[in-house]
Amino acid sequence: MKKRNGKKLGCLLAAGLMMVSLTGCEDFWGWGDACDDTYSVSKPIIYLYPETVTEVSVQLDFDGDLTTTYPAYNGGWEVTAYPGGTLLNHADGKEYSYLFWEGDSDTQYDLSEGWCVPGDETAAFLQDTLSQIGLTPKEYNEFIVYWLPMMEENPYNLITFQGDAYTDSAPLTISPEPESLLRVFMAWMPLESPVEIDPPEIESFKRNGFTVVEWGGAEIENVQ
Repeated sequence: MKKRNGKKLGCLLAAGLMMVSLTGCEDFWGWGDACDDTYSVSKPIIYLYPETVTEVSVQLDFDGDLTTTYPAYNGGWEVTAYPGGTLLNHADGKEYSYLFWEGDSDTQYDLSEGWCVPGDETAAFLQDTLSQIGLTPKEYNEFIVYWLPMMEENPYNLITFQGDAYTDSAPLTISPEPESLLRVFMAWMPLESPVEIDPPEIESFKRNGFTVVEWGGAEIENVQ
């Protein structure tokens, strides 16, 4: 079941909505080189939740440069995954809670739908919205404690959750193939003033069988 999360939020933007991935920045905003910026894809972490103890291979085909991985990526991750989410990494024999990666990419994200959220309301907004999307409290709390320090002191934050613009730039190949896969990627921008933007529909994620969940994000510089 799809929901619209919230209403159109308050507004000083007269020309239209931000569309970085589908409309050239220079044509739409006169931002010019903003389209050519390289963004840090920050802290995507991958949780694996098999129903039984399972040997899992994970490969990431990232359209950019990986800067950090943990455990070390080395062309892929090979792990033993346990139902509670614990991972035993074959390369070093150590236990991990998830797979972590970061990188630099010039992917152009879609900012045409989202939410304009006052900085001091960001924590509550993320708790509610991430829960609706389908993250568990453990998952969304880990998301929030990473991103909140960068966001809560801003006057406003433009917050979007990406679809194909992100997944096409960072395809995952997982064997055995998960029955349920959720990839939550937040592209956001700090703002001095509110803007008008339509909220997207949210389709709640349902977990079934071997489930893989990923979250991450990127801060987009406001170059207006």
